[in-house]
Amino acid sequence: MWKKSRGLNTFQMLCMSFQLAGDQLGRQPCQMSQSSLLPYLHLLGGISSFAPPARADATFKVTMVPGDGVGPELMTAVKEVFKAGDVPVEFEEFHLSEVQHMDSDEKLEQVLASMKTNRVAMKGKINTPMEFKGELAGFEMKIRRRLDLFANVVHVNSLPGYSTRHNNLDLVIIREQTEGEYSSLEHESVPGVIECLKIITREKSRRIAKFAFDYATKKGRSKVTAVHKANIMKLADGLFLQCCAEVAELYPKIKYENIIIDNCCMQLVQNPYQFDVLVMPNLYGNIIDNLAAGLVGGAGVVPGESYSAEYAVFETGARHPFAQAVGRNIANPTAMLLSAANMLHHLNLEYHSNMVSDAVRKVIKQGKVRTRDLGGYSTTGDFVQAVVGNLRHRPVY
Repeated sequence: MWKKSRGLNTFQMLCMSFQLAGDQLGRQPCQMSQSSLLPYLHLLGGISSFAPPARADATFKVTMVPGDGVGPELMTAVKEVFKAGDVPVEFEEFHLSEVQHMDSDEKLEQVLASMKTNRVAMKGKINTPMEFKGELAGFEMKIRRRLDLFANVVHVNSLPGYSTRHNNLDLVIIREQTEGEYSSLEHESVPGVIECLKIITREKSRRIAKFAFDYATKKGRSKVTAVHKANIMKLADGLFLQCCAEVAELYPKIKYENIIIDNCCMQLVQNPYQFDVLVMPNLYGNIIDNLAAGLVGGAGVVPGESYSAEYAVFETGARHPFAQAVGRNIANPTAMLLSAANMLHHLNLEYHSNMVSDAVRKVIKQGKVRTRDLGGYSTTGDFVQAVVGNLRHRPVY
């Protein structure tokens, strides 16, 4: 109905559409806020622009939780790049940590309220202490459960210009992250005996399976592989596997396979090209995310995101705080910058998303500026400045 032009951005077009509909119904046009329209942005998924959109009334509010370790440094990198690229995003920043005495329930409620209002967030790794202090569920788990962030998506993609043993990798790991082994249900049945409950439900298994097949369909993927240990955990993983098989029947154009988790680890190292989209329960996904990240350069280069029906949280794909690098200016911001670009895509800011993503990938491809994890000697600041220097180097039509 509306064709995108340099004078109209996505938000403005949505407002005009709603107001026009109100006029036709003989009603007063309502006032629309940016955040209230976020659930409808996918309706304009095919509309994009190579030219910078108009800035008026176009700023998105996004919740930012830097987290622990190098998280604050990575978020600073994102803010610097966004400022240089004139990205229309305003961050609402909260510092939440369980290891830096910033762990009050009041702060958690503030973060959750902001996320529910803005519907989109960027988050660093919130480190969970090893020792038990009377609370089994950490802030990471509480946020996932309160927002029902059931699907974690990690796109493992080789970066041109950085050679690894397996190049040209392109696979997606989808992890159910609200139940399974990370249910925080542990107790001491008798002294010296701990029972840890693994919860697998039909409802959530079918939901994550459907998410995986919908993702494969939308992204033009050809195969979904369910990862399990049903040969040992016959009831729990057996139910998960059964649900995946049932959902697979609804998608005849998508090839479906299943593989045992230990064999999956070996196959990923030997021949990762056989996989396309992998779907799995919580613990397996946590392990496979990190293993697969190691195939393309490590925790510093793989972005990730978590979804519920209403909210989206963007973060690094391999959740590692890298505490030993704090304050040393050596952390690789690639993963967080690519995650930020994915967030802009989610907000339908295609021009800015491509601008940031292209600049990051160009710096990697040139190979002149590399952080230590990629075999170089450049600092975090060096990498950020190199990205900023490449932001404008793309055609505007």
